[in-house]
Amino acid sequence: MARLRRKACIALFLFTLFIFGTMMGLRTLKPSDGFSDLAPGLELLPMTGGKMDRRSMSRDATASPGQARPAGSNNKVILSNAGPEGTIFYDVHIFYYIWYGNPHMDGKYIHWDHILVPHWDPKIASSYPRGRHMPPEDIGSSFYPELSPYSSRDPDVLESHMEQIGASAAGVLVLSWYPPGLADDNGEPAEDLVPSVLDAAYRHNLKVAFHIQQYRGRNDQSVHDNVKYIIDRYGDHGAFYKFTSSTGKSLPLFYIYDSYLTPPESWSEFLTPTGSHSVRGSTYDSIFIALIVEERHKHDILAGGFDGMYSYFASNGFSFGSSHQNWKAIKAFCDGNNLLFIPSVGPGYIDTSIRPWNNHNTRNRVNGRYFETALQAALNVRPEIVTITSFNEWHEGTQIERAVPKKTVTRVYLDYQPHGPDHYLELTRRWAEQFNKEKEQWLM
Repeated sequence: MARLRRKACIALFLFTLFIFGTMMGLRTLKPSDGFSDLAPGLELLPMTGGKMDRRSMSRDATASPGQARPAGSNNKVILSNAGPEGTIFYDVHIFYYIWYGNPHMDGKYIHWDHILVPHWDPKIASSYPRGRHMPPEDIGSSFYPELSPYSSRDPDVLESHMEQIGASAAGVLVLSWYPPGLADDNGEPAEDLVPSVLDAAYRHNLKVAFHIQQYRGRNDQSVHDNVKYIIDRYGDHGAFYKFTSSTGKSLPLFYIYDSYLTPPESWSEFLTPTGSHSVRGSTYDSIFIALIVEERHKHDILAGGFDGMYSYFASNGFSFGSSHQNWKAIKAFCDGNNLLFIPSVGPGYIDTSIRPWNNHNTRNRVNGRYFETALQAALNVRPEIVTITSFNEWHEGTQIERAVPKKTVTRVYLDYQPHGPDHYLELTRRWAEQFNKEKEQWLM
């Protein structure tokens, strides 16, 4: 009897342990309270200025160079003639980074050797390791790329990336961009690589939009200069993305990262018709999409003259903007003010390889269920465009690029098992197709 009781107790303990483990995994599917530990010092700026009506803008993409647009045509879907990709959708955008380097192409590792970023509170920082990763065995990511620690300058890598993006059915890659000679704190200037990205994208019938990053000295005037530079230099390229209005007028579309760092009264000088250096109605007029982090940023975005907002972050609950439960309210605000709302969804989030103190923002992938939950939340608000965070932001573990199992003496990397390296590309395609099926029903 005692032996039977002991076996029953052991069985009950193991069952309880299984239930606990399952609940810990599934908790990442639920929204958590908003917090901003990753972005200290966010200021909630006063609402000023005005906003012009951009309501007529739709989600269609431009025709290829030399190809006329038939009246009333809808080019949001295109059949690729560049291999296995098949149908792609220009209303699915994916964030793309070209800041990686390795000794073979660049003479050294770039970004794969990312530093361990110290916490801004010295007391907390003292509890965590410092230093730098040492590729190729130790990289600044919790996952390991199938292509190994690659260089963004490698033509074979670019070709593989375009093939993978096409396989995902995303039609527009949103290129992380810094002006010539500038880069992030851990990178090297890469603006000279843009023509190669455009050419590679064009070979796969993909389009390229620009994600203007925060850089030292960025303000409304410098962004105006950036837009002129990009349009003058790349605007005639066949892969340059334009967002087409319901009247057939096409305008470039720019995502402005960390837009809240510039006050709305400054943006309004650039983005409203009466601004001192207004772009509106000029050769450089475009669709400008701001980042929403805190709730009151939506008023600043409106006052600044932007045409819409996106949420970027793949960690549900990290910010007001990235919390799925807030998207319905954000969409309603945008609909009421002639703005686009472009929700950003990601497969998960883990940046502890570069921010070891940030474990509380980790979002488990749960074999793809987290991603599908986010995608469903995005479709529920009926957006014009959906953005995927990201194709290859490896540091924050948001990539859908192919990853493989990897184990070294000191590290065991995460992977996509029990699924294969293409799992998140396949999920993206499935949901991109669903998005466009549902959109046809919305229009009816």
